[in-house]
Amino acid sequence: MTTDQIDPHGESEKLKANLARIEELTGRLMAAMSHKHVTRPSLQGPGQELYVKTAGAYWAEMMQNPGKVLEQQIEYWGKTLKHAVEAQHALATGDGLVPDDPTPDDPRFANPMWKSHPYFNYLKQQYLLTSQALEKAVEDLEGIDDKDRWRMQYFTRQMIDMMSPTNFLATNPDALEAAVETEGQSLIDGLENMIRDLEKNDGELVVTLSDPDAFKVGENLATTEGEVVYRNRMFELIQYAPTTKTVHDTPLIIFPPWINKFYILDLKPENSLIRWIVDQGFTLFVVSWVNPDTQHADVGMDGYVEEGFLTAIDEVKKITGKKKINVVGYCIAGTTLALTLALMNKRKDTSVKSATFFTALTDFSDQGEVGVFLDNDFVDGIEAECAEKGILPSLYMARTFSYLRANDLIYRPAIRSYMLGKAPPAFDLLYWNGDSTNLPGPMAVEYLRGLCQQDRFAGSPEGFEVLGEKVRIGDVDVPLCAVACETDHIAAWRSSYRGIQQMGAKDKTFILSESGHIAGIVNPPSKKKYGHYTNEDWSADPDAWRETAEFHPGTWWMRWGEWLAKRSGKMVPARNPGGPDHPPLAPAPGTYVTAVPEAWKRTG
Repeated sequence: MTTDQIDPHGESEKLKANLARIEELTGRLMAAMSHKHVTRPSLQGPGQELYVKTAGAYWAEMMQNPGKVLEQQIEYWGKTLKHAVEAQHALATGDGLVPDDPTPDDPRFANPMWKSHPYFNYLKQQYLLTSQALEKAVEDLEGIDDKDRWRMQYFTRQMIDMMSPTNFLATNPDALEAAVETEGQSLIDGLENMIRDLEKNDGELVVTLSDPDAFKVGENLATTEGEVVYRNRMFELIQYAPTTKTVHDTPLIIFPPWINKFYILDLKPENSLIRWIVDQGFTLFVVSWVNPDTQHADVGMDGYVEEGFLTAIDEVKKITGKKKINVVGYCIAGTTLALTLALMNKRKDTSVKSATFFTALTDFSDQGEVGVFLDNDFVDGIEAECAEKGILPSLYMARTFSYLRANDLIYRPAIRSYMLGKAPPAFDLLYWNGDSTNLPGPMAVEYLRGLCQQDRFAGSPEGFEVLGEKVRIGDVDVPLCAVACETDHIAAWRSSYRGIQQMGAKDKTFILSESGHIAGIVNPPSKKKYGHYTNEDWSADPDAWRETAEFHPGTWWMRWGEWLAKRSGKMVPARNPGGPDHPPLAPAPGTYVTAVPEAWKRTG
């Protein structure tokens, strides 16, 4: 920097320009925030009843067993005082030494200053000390039931994560270093990133996880060749072009979840399950669900079964001329596939030859981590939102799943974008994660009430009503294979196992993949990353099954491919997409996957 670039007060021209830029950005910030819609309190946190119960239990314990509570408080304040004195001494002497640091490694505190600088080390140790005290207080609390304690532990952890010193500019050494090194440019860039996110989401602060300009569906994502061969108001049916001269006689159709978009199964060629299936010699159809708007405010679970599953199965039979097909259901589509198969059994419809379930829940007796959001305090709010708008906007489901992994999907990306001023990375999985969808109101409420809360399909002799029939989990009797994921935080593998265990099929296979809800499924052979477990003995509970299961290195794809091939008939000449009564309507990935719902167009 030359001397003419510094004014008499010691400010560089760049710093002065950045300070001036703040005024302009502040105006944009206020304008963006003014567009924020009022959000129901019931969609932002648990109901007051949970806090009242917890506070009541705490005060009751204080009265009945004051020694225990005082012991906790004295222990906490003793540690705090000792640590504060040590930190003060280190700062006062200026020798750069820090107190003993017994805290475990934590990726949030990777900057060396968290260990070497007395001020930052004090903040870290005090934060972790307070976090431990809060968690122990809830864990040891008597007088509340296990479910309330579990929910309180979760929401306490949310508050702890939110208050991490890394989440605040003044106490984040990475952000402060970047601000000094760039003469404030990192903060200006971060403010611009924040304002863009606010403007994009009508005043809601939703951090962009992946570079929005790095990917385009149909160009560098979802590029497997195929054609849309059928369309109704609920879905487009894509038939993929063959890559082999012959194919198995029995066609296959995949029903992906409609909470997100189908191209999670067709990201890039090297990790595309769709492309891999086609290369194995299967005639593959995939349903691409519409992103609902208010025109779909009448659609419930019956609509997805009748206009979605049953219609798609019927159209695939017409296109291929086959009487039987194989089916796959992923996540919520796996749940609904089970309902559909139970209904087909009642109707004596034998169109499905075999079924595969990817990370699908059918037994909701244990709701897993997502269960913290399934009590009436949240579901009542969702029901009110759906009654008012006709749909459940994508924001709420996306935010719910993000908070299950808040440090990875909220705070760490926000620090990178807003404090360090960095552009989001070009990451295909995160790009897909941000491309979420609305849900029709009736469908969302029926799913949450009848299945998640009341467990009527697996846990009630009454059954769950589908198109006028009461169906039960034991009605699912086709040969089936289920793939669950060991660290799945959305569809817990033990619950998936228990559901499959109760189904009426005699031919059942269960595969447990390493990793989570997405990575355990999108696990191509080339990566050789996550292995899987198998065990033919279904007599035991999930943990006993896992204890005696055999581990296999690498992906489960080939094992499932062999299982499917045995149930897919002889090899026949490859089929091109469509037919005389099903002319191609659009090339894959179709139009629904990129369409903007009318409700979004109106709100901008």
